[in-house]
Amino acid sequence: MTLVVTRNVSNRSRGFLASSLLELAPGVYSAPHISPTVRERIWAVLTDWFALEKDASVVMVWADNTAPCGQSVRTLGVPPVEVVAIDGLLTTHRSTD
Repeated sequence: MTLVVTRNVSNRSRGFLASSLLELAPGVYSAPHISPTVRERIWAVLTDWFALEKDASVVMVWADNTAPCGQSVRTLGVPPVEVVAIDGLLTTHRSTD
């Protein structure tokens, strides 16, 4: 299962995500079976286009048996969040800069 949650992204990004994943609610996209290659391509496009976004954020989560808690997380945006594994648990760290 891959899940993407967006906030304040452009219609271009929303349309791209809706063409690749099912939009469950405004800004929430899901795909039950997606290959790692497709997931990487979606993330590459979002990362490339993100430079044009204003006050936006994107979070992608997917099942990953090799990662702490069995899931991997990627983030873009405001506020900048770093996902950190501590003692086998995933936590978030926000910069205070």
